[in-house]
Amino acid sequence: MIAPHAALALLLQAAPGGGSSFMPLLFQFGLIFLIFYFLIIRPQQKQRKRHEEALRNLSKGDRIVTGGGLVAEVVHIKQTVTDGAAKPGMDDEITIRSGESRLIVERGRIAKITTAGTAVETK
Repeated sequence: MIAPHAALALLLQAAPGGGSSFMPLLFQFGLIFLIFYFLIIRPQQKQRKRHEEALRNLSKGDRIVTGGGLVAEVVHIKQTVTDGAAKPGMDDEITIRSGESRLIVERGRIAKITTAGTAVETK
């Protein structure tokens, strides 16, 4: 096994032709990271932020779909109180009605919000 400092020294060694082989390799890795960032990471972050904003704006009467696939209507929202003010958080208790049943779910467990039959946000 090669020691870490020895492996780094091998990478930084000059190529037999006299040029440095480390810079093109570094450029390629940087280019690959940029491609992954703009095609995968950034869109997922935007989608997650839109979904969290939709969950924070959840109101009574909205139709939702939970992570388990239960379709229901929001009946009551119990927000946690911090510093004397109620702030919507992902661990708030949401009372929902599905058919004749009433259930309590956490706000963060809601997968999709539908209002008036149209999809607002999907996770």
